[in-house]
Amino acid sequence: MTRRHPPLPLPVAVTMGDPAGIGPDITLAAWASAKAEPTVPFMLLSDPEFMRGRAEILKLDMAIEEIAGADDALKVFPRALPVLPVALQGPIVPGQPEAAAVPAILSAIERAVELVYQGEASALVTNPINKKLLYDSGFDHPGHTEFLGALAQSHGDTAEPVMMLACDELRAVPATIHIPVKDVAAALSVELLVATIRTTAQALSSRFGISSPRIAVTGLNPHAGEQGAIGDEEKTIIVPAIEILRGENINVSGPSPADTIFQEPLRSTYDAVVTMYHDQALIPVKILAFDRAVNITLGLPFVRTSPDHGTAYDLAGTGRADPASLIEALKLAHLLGAQRGAAA
Repeated sequence: MTRRHPPLPLPVAVTMGDPAGIGPDITLAAWASAKAEPTVPFMLLSDPEFMRGRAEILKLDMAIEEIAGADDALKVFPRALPVLPVALQGPIVPGQPEAAAVPAILSAIERAVELVYQGEASALVTNPINKKLLYDSGFDHPGHTEFLGALAQSHGDTAEPVMMLACDELRAVPATIHIPVKDVAAALSVELLVATIRTTAQALSSRFGISSPRIAVTGLNPHAGEQGAIGDEEKTIIVPAIEILRGENINVSGPSPADTIFQEPLRSTYDAVVTMYHDQALIPVKILAFDRAVNITLGLPFVRTSPDHGTAYDLAGTGRADPASLIEALKLAHLLGAQRGAAA
């Protein structure tokens, strides 16, 4: 569908996430850091009075300004955190999730997507949510990634969202995400792996500027199945998918044992690794760069990043939450969003 793209720069739209978690804390801290860096302007979709209250709890002497629309964000950002209002129903206590906040949490995501589609924001950064809280309130998507794919589809776009975790040392993509480990083998298919790796290769080329991306693929089983002696998913699913992709001139290697592919010498041989399930990807990324890693959703018609951590209720309101991952997510969203806008 046709979208309008006014001249850059545009602010990044940041969603509130779960207001009982550390999202508000790290957003306040990110503004305090980013205000000195004019290349990363952003606006927050949240409740302005709530944010003022959280700043008071954290003993932060900083300005928070309600804006009427995205056009005001760039003007306000140098002097105050610009907040596009999304009203919360009832008080929120740090560390105590409330079902009453769910409509606002989802509304902030939906509105941020609208801002990107309308050309009023360059990209979307989402603060952490509590999926169980949303599930209990009737949310029927596995997580942020799938919800954003559904929102893109509601705009008439084709979306095959794929999660990538990225840091300077590693880019990792799980083929299956938020499902029980016992269900992973049944969820894997040749079609799923081909689609996931295609999307990864396309994004590495179009968004990261890698002309001929190299993609490594892990096995599912220990030792990548030992040629069928420890499970046959490598032979029946992973190898056939790799052969299809090689036939399309995509540079794919594997399946490699997941306990060796992340070693430093091997990381230089690929630009991204596609793993079979959530923890195969997230454990090495978080070991390498827990405070710096960024979650990027590939396969969407807009740019979305997020910090690579959860709500951390135990840290909410304490002043101990580290904003580093959110700051990295903002920088990457701004960079990729600017590239997308320039190419439109």
